[in-house]
Amino acid sequence: MGRPGPRSGLRARARRGRAVSPLGALGPEGARAPDLDRPLRVATYNIHKGVRGLAMAKRLEIHALKLGVHAFGADLVCLQEVRSHHLGDARRFSHPLLGWPGPQAEYLAPEGYHVAYRSNAITRGGEHGNALLSRLPIQGVRQHDVSDHRFEQRGLLHVEVDWHGQPLHVLVLHLGLFHGSRVRQVQQLGQYLADEVPAQARVLVAGDFNDWREQLDRPMRELGLAREPQGLHRTFPARAPLFALDRVYTRGLRASQAHVPRGGPWVRMSDHLPLLVDLHPA
Repeated sequence: MGRPGPRSGLRARARRGRAVSPLGALGPEGARAPDLDRPLRVATYNIHKGVRGLAMAKRLEIHALKLGVHAFGADLVCLQEVRSHHLGDARRFSHPLLGWPGPQAEYLAPEGYHVAYRSNAITRGGEHGNALLSRLPIQGVRQHDVSDHRFEQRGLLHVEVDWHGQPLHVLVLHLGLFHGSRVRQVQQLGQYLADEVPAQARVLVAGDFNDWREQLDRPMRELGLAREPQGLHRTFPARAPLFALDRVYTRGLRASQAHVPRGGPWVRMSDHLPLLVDLHPA
């Protein structure tokens, strides 16, 4: 199994999303300049590679996920378990209109959004990683390997965006399945921030923390990152959410509200529910 390549200098390598059909009241009309009076809306969502089920019951959900992402109306959409390609699923779901769409991040992006994607894990027939869909201009993109052992390939996606003329450092991550791994990955995050992000810069860290026992808030606070908002916003499992695995931590930002869409199609689209958070300068 491959591992993410060595990290490289921060550089602009984002792409714009493809044009999509208008969704009326469901979502935004496309990219627009940030409004100083409106919050920064952030969504984080583990999309389970755009498929659900096993064997003959496996079904493609990426087209429904596209509608869901548009419905967020978010400025920043942080995605985990995103695929650029998978040979088996591309063959299985080969319908010319409703089949495998190719690179998922670009397909999911609303019209005019910028797309940053980096692969974390190389698997049989394909790969998957983290993505950011951004209404805000992207200034640079970097991938950093935080794999703790050879059985789990993990990485963090670092994207610098321009928010009101100021840099905002967005880090999208998906932590390991074991507590010890998660603790060490948070330590790696802290070292990365110290090395690569200016001390006074605003920081947003979002993703699937896999923190079943709610043990990571303290080490994240020690890095100067506060969970926003406080309290549990349960996102897993989607059908009957018990655990707040999907989170947003910030430096220099505060939350005014948060929302977890529930029921209906959200139960089908992924094993996680999305988390939406409205943020303001602290």
